[in-house]
This record gives sequence, structure tokens and C-alpha cells, in this order.
Amino acid sequence: MPGRGMPDRSVRSYAKIQVMNTKFPRPVHESYKKHRREMMLQIILPMVLTVILFIALIVLINIATFRDNGDVARWAAVSTIWIVIPIMIGMLIFLALLGGLIYLMARLLGIAPTYTGMAQDYVHIGVGYIKRAAEAIIKPVLQLNGILAGITAFFEKIKP
Repeated sequence: MPGRGMPDRSVRSYAKIQVMNTKFPRPVHESYKKHRREMMLQIILPMVLTVILFIALIVLINIATFRDNGDVARWAAVSTIWIVIPIMIGMLIFLALLGGLIYLMARLLGIAPTYTGMAQDYVHIGVGYIKRAAEAIIKPVLQLNGILAGITAFFEKIKP
């Protein structure tokens, strides 16, 4: 039965599609070499140095904390401070943006009623024009339908 993982025997295929294993040559021009050097110096090297610095910092903190009955509670408080400070800065930025948005919305609400009232008047005028245009377009069609309905009714009354 075809369609359930079984091949359909009624359809035969005579062509086999071969996958191309094309390997593009690497560019050897000077700008590519410069890009590779800059990538090494500007991306990979700073990331490796940062990872090494963080590992050294972790080792240093562990040594300072757990050596000779280190004060774990104090280091926990310091860690909490370092975690909370960036969150507080981010929330202050968010609060400033929110305050700015509230101020701008208050100013906009002071100006908006005048202009929205004018826009509403123009829309009302436009609605009148649109209704008149639609009625002018439909009027001949409705008259023609009325005439055709009258003629149809007349001939239906005449039929025995």
C-alpha cells in the first residue's frame, strides 16, 4: 500500500539525483588575510582573556572564602550586592524611561483633543461624500432592477 513507507510501484523513476559535494576555494586575497588577523586580535583574544580572568577570579574568591574558616556570610552579602547593583541600575533606567513616557503622554493628551476633534469633523465630512457617491453609483442599478421587476411582473400576470 503506497503512502505508508512503501514505495509506489505504479510510478517508476529513471533519474537519480546526485548530491554535489562542491568545496569552494578559500579566498587568499589580502583583505581576507587582514580580516582573519583582526578577528583573532579583536574577537577571539579578548574573549579568551576574559574567560581566564573570570576563572582566576573564581579561584581567588574560593581561596579567600574557604581558607582558614573564612567568613562565608560576609562573602554571601558581597555577592548579593554585586548581583543586585546591575539590576537596580537597569530598573532605574527603566523607571526613567517610564517617567518620560508618562510625561509625554500627559503632554499629548493636553494637545490631542483639539486635533482629534478636527480629524473627527473631517472624517464626518468624508463619510457624507462617500455615502452620496455610493448612492449615486447604486441609483441607476436599483432603477434598472425596478423596471425589470415591473416588466417581469407584467408578463407573469399575462401568462395563463
